[in-house]
Amino acid sequence: MSIIKKAALYFARKEFCRNAICEHADLSIFREKLTATVIVGLVLIFCGYFLGIPAVFIVGGIAAWLKSPMFGVVGIPLIYGVSWLLLMLGIYLAGPKYSKALGRWVVRIVLEKVLGDEINAIRSNPLENQRNNATG
Repeated sequence: MSIIKKAALYFARKEFCRNAICEHADLSIFREKLTATVIVGLVLIFCGYFLGIPAVFIVGGIAAWLKSPMFGVVGIPLIYGVSWLLLMLGIYLAGPKYSKALGRWVVRIVLEKVLGDEINAIRSNPLENQRNNATG
C-alpha cells in the first residue's frame, strides 16, 4: 500500500473526515440565497486556494528568468502570505457554516478519489472505526 493511501486511511478514520464520508457531505447548503458578503468571502477562499502554489512557481520562475534570487527570496513568501490572508479573510466573510461545508466536501471528494472502493468500509462501519480510533 502506498504512503498516500496509508495517510488517506489514517485521516479517513478521524472524526471530521469520517463524518464527511458517512454523511456524504455535499454542497447543498449553497442552494440557499447567498448574501453579497458570503459571495465575496467564497470568491476570496477560491482565490486563496488557487493563488498560493501556482503563484509561488510563477514568482520562482520569474526570479530564475531574471537571474535575481532576491526577487524569489522576497517574492515567494510575500505572495504565499497574501494567499493565506485572502483565505482567512474569505473564511471570515463567508462564515464558518459555508467554510465548513466546503471543507467537508473537499475532504470527502479527495478521500474518495484516493481510497476508491476502500472508502465503503469506512462508510459502512463508522462505529467500528470510532472504536478503533479510541483504542489506537
